Amino acid sequence: MRGDSSNQGLCVFGEVLFDEFPDGRRVLGGAPFNVAWHLAAFGEAPLLVSRVGEDADGIGVRRSMRGHGMDASGLQTDPKLPTGRVRVVFEDSEPSYDIVHPAAWDAIAAPAGGPRCSFLYHGSLALRDAASRDALQALRAGKPKTVFVDVNLRPPWWNRDQVLASLDGAQWVKLNQHELDALAPGRTAEARIARLIETHGLEGLLVTAGEEGAAMYNAQGEVFRAHTIPALEVVDTVGAGDALSSVTILGMMRGWPLQTTLERAQAFASAIVGRRGATVDDPAFYQPFIVAWGHDAAL
Repeated sequence: MRGDSSNQGLCVFGEVLFDEFPDGRRVLGGAPFNVAWHLAAFGEAPLLVSRVGEDADGIGVRRSMRGHGMDASGLQTDPKLPTGRVRVVFEDSEPSYDIVHPAAWDAIAAPAGGPRCSFLYHGSLALRDAASRDALQALRAGKPKTVFVDVNLRPPWWNRDQVLASLDGAQWVKLNQHELDALAPGRTAEARIARLIETHGLEGLLVTAGEEGAAMYNAQGEVFRAHTIPALEVVDTVGAGDALSSVTILGMMRGWPLQTTLERAQAFASAIVGRRGATVDDPAFYQPFIVAWGHDAAL
């Protein structure tokens, strides 16, 4: 099954899956899905280009998307492969992931006739199988005005040369400090960041640092920083980076200054770690942010 949208402003490409926690809970997630979910809650209309199985989990994904007011026309159904699953394990509050392979999102097909995306978000995990890589290349061949690459290095599902190649033609890239070390080894972080920006012709790099917050580096040599906002309780950090990505994209689409964008993104990410899982069903969770950010964050 293929989505038939031919014109779309904001496209989100990649995995949708269920995170399975040690306590038996199963939470709908996947970095691209999480980003699309948050953007929809903030009033955007992202087209999620992904794939689920012809199974109960696939039906559950569609039901959740409809309930959240999301466009499901880009969600494909695979007749053989199951909907994605990830077994999450925690060590010292930090998650590790067993990403079941193969899954339906490994076989995403290029949507028929497009879509033509002006802003395209994708991660690096969906590059692990050829079918989804080809579908992503078809979307990027439409020359979106902005490509935002979210680096997610999940052993053993990544290849350094492949991930670096995906940065070519992108405008913005998000990664954490460990991923920066893996992709651009060297002495000083600032020099390595500058080299990545120059080598791949980026507009900028968003670097997350856990409890230390996040920083944005642009091609003009400017640096913007934001610190974490302490949560009442850190339940888990699954999806914190996706929350940061979603509000960063929101700010870019709505023309917020980079410093404002980063501060708002970090504030939202700090709130997400107080919840179990990466998505929130309750619209009231988002309302204080919409109110605090004023008319430029409303519908």
